Amino acid sequence: MRVVVTGATGYLGGRLCAALVGAGHAVRALARPSSNVSGLPRDVELAYGDVTDAESLAAAFHGCDVVFHVAAAVEPWLPDPSVFLKVNVGGLENVLKAAKRTPTVKKIIYTSSFFAIGPTDGYVADETQMHPEKEFCTEYEKSKVLADRIALQAAADKVPITIVYPGVLYGPGKLTTGNLVSRILIERFNGRLPGYIGDGYDRESFCHVDDVVSGHIAAMEKGRVGQRLPCSTYLSG
Repeated sequence: MRVVVTGATGYLGGRLCAALVGAGHAVRALARPSSNVSGLPRDVELAYGDVTDAESLAAAFHGCDVVFHVAAAVEPWLPDPSVFLKVNVGGLENVLKAAKRTPTVKKIIYTSSFFAIGPTDGYVADETQMHPEKEFCTEYEKSKVLADRIALQAAADKVPITIVYPGVLYGPGKLTTGNLVSRILIERFNGRLPGYIGDGYDRESFCHVDDVVSGHIAAMEKGRVGQRLPCSTYLSG
């Protein structure tokens, strides 16, 4: 199967590309011209573009059967908060438009976030929960909630989209913001982080990156249109 991955040079996107190549799929990786592509498998076909550039997406999606939309601005804070809306919300809108213009695309796997389903106030939730939208901890969370509504509406309009909701990623590989847990652990054990974050009772959803990759591939193979799929091991707090 021919697939295209947005956000291919990111922490999750890069490992997803490698797993897809290993499974025998023809992979096209969307990367910005300024991105470092050295970590991608040699068998990956490169397509340069940006999710904020709809025309570049149309070219990248050409001839592909499946779109993995993994690209996102994943940061706890940015000096210009409009970036979250431009990339996370506008980027998804552009992906949907480009996919509609590409007759070969039969499925879109959209990487959302456990932030999009909202806090659980101490109980264990699942992927069917809807964010109450009363308040948001970060602009990132708000953008993912808005994007989630767009993805669900697209599914209602019969767009072949399946949504996955990973928790906080961790595992081997790049020490980027996408792999924040590993960065914090390394800093802590090297004595560069003198304390612990929070009061010791905070709880979040954590997922090993390779489990999330497997979940994405399973969503491609088995996911139904409009289905919301978890990629988390625990959710509370």
